[in-house]
Amino acid sequence: MFPAAAAVLALAAGLIGCSTTASDTADAGPEPDTSGLADSYTVATDNSFVPFAFDRDGAHVGFDVDLITAIAEEVGFEMRLETTNFDGIIPGLQTGAFDLAIAGITITEERRATVDFSDPYYRSGIIVGVPVASTDILGVADLAGRTVSTRLGSAPLEYLTEHVPTATPLPYEQLDQVYLAVEGGTADAVLYDAPNVEYYISTQGSGKLKTVGDLLEAQEYGIAVSQGNEDLLAAVNEALATLIADGRYAEISETWFGEVPPWLDELGTLE
Repeated sequence: MFPAAAAVLALAAGLIGCSTTASDTADAGPEPDTSGLADSYTVATDNSFVPFAFDRDGAHVGFDVDLITAIAEEVGFEMRLETTNFDGIIPGLQTGAFDLAIAGITITEERRATVDFSDPYYRSGIIVGVPVASTDILGVADLAGRTVSTRLGSAPLEYLTEHVPTATPLPYEQLDQVYLAVEGGTADAVLYDAPNVEYYISTQGSGKLKTVGDLLEAQEYGIAVSQGNEDLLAAVNEALATLIADGRYAEISETWFGEVPPWLDELGTLE
């Protein structure tokens, strides 16, 4: 799914911030209605969800960062970006500490009860990762009775608890801990979002981990908005649609994944 690590890192190093290029040549369509919007909003994101949002050389970069920056520019509001652990994002939206959040947040009915979601902006799924020498874990069914590392507060943790009740979950706040637990033998496998697992394996985890089994639980990520911000939500959706239509979304995707996702025209079709 992902290109070789060198190609991905070269793309990322050379193309960060390219999200405004296509707007010079493409028809962006009608501008969003900003009459009911504030001048600035606080946006929460993750600090270790490679390649969506992470720290590199003192700067916060990634697919999610480039996308929300382009959305803010399209809508016309100033963005105050704040990083936090994933499990603190939804509570922060509920208390008003954040106005929006973009951090590979899977849209679920449970989360919809506490925050609003934009239209989907990315299609994902869950996959199992194991040490390269492992031969006895071939898929999710083989996680029964095993210790499995994953992310605290994540959809994969919920999936593991529901579908493999005899597994022992080992949740961590930071993603590097999730992978190091498997590499160090504390956990038998990792169960997490496929884009992150595959990116890790193509970079830091090369020669250490591999994926096994099928892609599980087709999921879609959404931009979370604190409830009661209908004008902001509508403006974000309109801006997202514009970025997809005029090619800026595709440029951002190529920066971080080396390709335009084949499912781009199908976003929002999952049940």
